[in-house]
Amino acid sequence: MPSSLTQADKPPARRSRRAEPPGGNGRTGHWWIPYLYILPAFLVYAAFMLYPLGRAVHLSLFDWDGLTLATFVGFGNYTDILSDARLRAAFGHALVFVFFYAILPVCLGLVLAAVLTRAKVHGLSVFRTIVFLPQVIAMVVVAVAWRQIYAPDGALNTLLRSIGLDALTRPWLGDYTFSLPAVGLIGTWVSTGLVTVLLLAGMARIPAEQFEAARLDGAGAVREFFSIILPSVRSEITVALTLTIVASLKTFDLIYVTTSGGPGSSTTVPSYEVYRRAFELGQVGSAAAVGVTLTVLIFAITAVVNRIGERTT
Repeated sequence: MPSSLTQADKPPARRSRRAEPPGGNGRTGHWWIPYLYILPAFLVYAAFMLYPLGRAVHLSLFDWDGLTLATFVGFGNYTDILSDARLRAAFGHALVFVFFYAILPVCLGLVLAAVLTRAKVHGLSVFRTIVFLPQVIAMVVVAVAWRQIYAPDGALNTLLRSIGLDALTRPWLGDYTFSLPAVGLIGTWVSTGLVTVLLLAGMARIPAEQFEAARLDGAGAVREFFSIILPSVRSEITVALTLTIVASLKTFDLIYVTTSGGPGSSTTVPSYEVYRRAFELGQVGSAAAVGVTLTVLIFAITAVVNRIGERTT
């Protein structure tokens, strides 16, 4: 007689793995595992970046000389930035340096890279090494060298005298009018090489067929530049502006070695004011407020530059 299995004798159906609850041993129960891989890097970032930044924000709310008990002043240190003429001038000088460190080098780098790309210069790798050299040299060494060039008996004044332009000689780093542009031109010399190398790399990706087609249509060098080269290197321009703007706003060693903020306060910048207030005047809270304000300014400007760069690419 054939035997038949009743409902109770049937083996239990195997559960589908998809039916497991979120808190079980399925994949959804271990959502936190990927975060373990980034946890070590985040801890290092928090220890060396987030904590010091938070500590600086905390100190900026106090009047403290670094030794005695601190006094809570709230946002008083930040209002002093608006009321202190020296601090307002320092932030103004930083924006002037943006022109010398970022805008001017990008313009020069565009022209220089376009000429080298169009002319197909032999030994281009050697030229790249030479123009990139200022990025390799320590800024302190650069500052000392240029301080000798700008000295009253330095190379620049000697050159002017040799060609009969004695009226233009002056103590460049001691002149209230020319000291800020003189220091700014050092930043231009340093940044131009970096910008040129970045733009040369971007222009190397442009297909040669585009230039050939443009020349067959009768386009000249200027038309090629604005129609082919400039649209193709917008992302490189954004990167170059971001790097050079950050460098211009946080420059310290160049100012410290060449002018120490002088003559008077004609070349002082926020980063130098942070050092001066914290270590010379004993105003740690005020120095922290200047540093936090400078950080916010750098973040805002770079965010705007990258936003514009994303829209144009």
